[in-house]
This record gives sequence, C-alpha cells and structure tokens, in this order.
Amino acid sequence: MTAYSLSQVTKVYGKKTVLDIDSLKIEKGAIYALLGPNGAGKTTLLKILGFLDYPTTGNIYFQSTPVTFSQGFLHPLRRKVVMVSQRPILFTTTVYKNLEFGLKIRKVPKKKRDRIIAESLDLVGMNHMVQAQAHKLSGGETQRVALARAVALSPDVILCDEPTSSVDLENQITIINLLRQINKEKKLTLVFTSHDKLQATSLAHQTLFLDQGRLATASYENLFTAVLTAKERGLAQCVIQNSLTLSISSDKTGKVRLLIDPEKIDIAKNVENRNRENHLQGKVVQVAQEKGKIRVVVKSGVYITLLLSLEKYSEVQPMVGETVHISIAPDAVKII
Repeated sequence: MTAYSLSQVTKVYGKKTVLDIDSLKIEKGAIYALLGPNGAGKTTLLKILGFLDYPTTGNIYFQSTPVTFSQGFLHPLRRKVVMVSQRPILFTTTVYKNLEFGLKIRKVPKKKRDRIIAESLDLVGMNHMVQAQAHKLSGGETQRVALARAVALSPDVILCDEPTSSVDLENQITIINLLRQINKEKKLTLVFTSHDKLQATSLAHQTLFLDQGRLATASYENLFTAVLTAKERGLAQCVIQNSLTLSISSDKTGKVRLLIDPEKIDIAKNVENRNRENHLQGKVVQVAQEKGKIRVVVKSGVYITLLLSLEKYSEVQPMVGETVHISIAPDAVKII
C-alpha cells in the first residue's frame, strides 16, 4: 500500500520555486531518507508531507485518498502523521507529562495513557527518566523522549528533520538504531532528512536525493560543490570541497555543482589493475545490496559512492576497511 503519492507538486515563495516534484511514491511501512545540500527543499517537502504546509500546485494522495488543503480536512490527517523536529521542544515539566499531553487531548483514558507512556519510554530506553524534568535532559535524551512522544500517539507516519544533527556520535548511533526498531516493531512509515549519506543509506530502505527542489535520480547521487580552474592538457581541473582534484571535460571555470555517475567509476584492489585517469585511493566504508547492484562507499577525501554490477563485485569483492583504487572517467562527471 502507498502511504503518499505526489504528482506535479511545487512550492513557490515569491518568484522562487523551492520545490518541484514531478512524481513521488512513498510506500507504507518503509524507511525513506531525504538527502541534499542546504536549500535543496528537504524541510519544505517534509512539512508538506506532514500537512503543516501546502503545495502551490500539484496533487497529493495520502493512503490512496486525495488531500484537500483546508483546515477541516487536514485536522484528522495530522493525527496520523507526527513530525519530530531537529531540536525538539519539550514542556518544562516531567517526561511523563510531555508524553501524556497529546494523549489527553485525544481523550485517552488514564489507565491506557499510563500503559502507552510506559511502553513508549521502554521502547526508547527512557523509562527510568519518567519523572525527570524534561527541559534538563541532554540532547540525546531529548531526542529519545521526542521519539517516544511521537510513538505514543500511534501515528501511521513519523517524519524526522535531521534526527541526529544535534547529538553526539554515541547518541547518533542510538537514534539510528531506535528509528530502525520503531519501524520494525510498529510497522510505521518513516521519512527523515539528513546530510549524512553513509548514515542515510545504512538506515533507509530507499534514499531520495533533492537538489534545487528537484529529485535527482539514484544514479547521480554523488552531488558536490566544486571549483573549476584553467585547463591542463585539454581538461579542466576540478577541486571538490578543497580535498579532491579531478580532471574533467568542461569549458567552464569558477564554482559549479556537479554529479559523478556512480556506475561509471572503476574499482580495483591493485594499482596495476586500475585505469590511469583520475586515479584515487581510498578506504571502503560501506557495502550494501541495492536493486540488483552493489553499493560501495569509498572515503577518499570525500565519500564517493559506486554502484557495481554483481559481476564486477564478484571480480573485485571489496570489503569494509580495505584500501581500494578507483578511477573516475572525465565523462562520468556532469556539471549541473
């Protein structure tokens, strides 16, 4: 079953189009990650999915029902979708009362409220903090209570805006594991935004890439800001995030946005087995299967994603932690 179906959805502020989605389907019970640079439209899309903002044009179906963006129509939908913000705001009272508030509004009986609150806090490992003052919690504890508060409302969808951006590394791992557990145990649809490709692809069943308000195809997920300088031997020198230099085919100079096709990147374990152009050395940090291909993420100054055929993967068999050599052909890079 489809949780959301969007077609020709745009959002315009003044004369600027910040979102332009031709078509998007989000399946019920799956985890989706929204990736993209600042200003790509991630939070705008999340607010529209949460019925907290409305599109300028287009059609949205929620659970196969067309959405009418009027206050009376949206009110019951907002009970089915809960949004957890990047820095959740908790009331200056106990953790218990923070979770109880939404349940009381929904007129849930006291005994049932107690049971739901205990189960929700237990799910996120915060039952021992039930009477703690919520506004005195750490960043990681606050995020976990916010997730428990969302789960307690028994929504069909939870939307998370950068759920790990304001917590330390240890709590980032905890939050990611909690989101995975919530999805598995509660069968909820989860959509979250992130800047962290590695984290997103490790959690999400499907990753969506937004750039300048539009969805980019999965084959163009290596999105970078770069600077092009004068040509050498007929090729422009491209510096990516001040840490990686490539030679590419382009007549442009200055700051650009570019895409590197992950299916056009060669990989080998030995230097003698790789192509000569744009040779890079890096460490494998992720290997995962995706839609009949193998996703390999290599850290070489920046994180670079490769999509290998099963045959190529069997030939090279890159493993997490191994050092590999990759080659990026000049025609694999596209200026956008």
